[in-house]
Formats: sequence, C-alpha cells, structure tokens
Amino acid sequence: MLNELDTLESKIGQVVALCQRLRAENDQLRAQLAVAEGDRQRLAERMGAASTRLEQLALQLPEAKA
Repeated sequence: MLNELDTLESKIGQVVALCQRLRAENDQLRAQLAVAEGDRQRLAERMGAASTRLEQLALQLPEAKA
C-alpha cells in the first residue's frame, strides 16, 4: 500500500511539473504572439503607406501615346 502511494505521489509530482512547464511555455508563446501581432500591424501600415505613395507616383507619370 505504501509503495502504491509513493508511486501515485511521484506521478502527481510529474503532472504538476508538466503543468508548470506548459504554463510557462504558454506565457512565452503569448508574449511571442503579441510581438508578432505588433510586427504584422506595423508592416500592414507600411504596406498601406507604400501603396498610397505608389498610386500618387503613378498619377504623376505621363500618359503613354500609342
């Protein structure tokens, strides 16, 4: 009986350790996701600005005559 309790205690300890590692990993992944979302937003803004600038430059080009 004592041996079974020791085995159970060991397994519970392993589960607790696994949960702690997974929580830490989730926290790290959430932080990485927040950084990636910020990068994506900045890139989307830059793409929009570049698109607008290209449209303005295209309007300044002389029309081609065939």
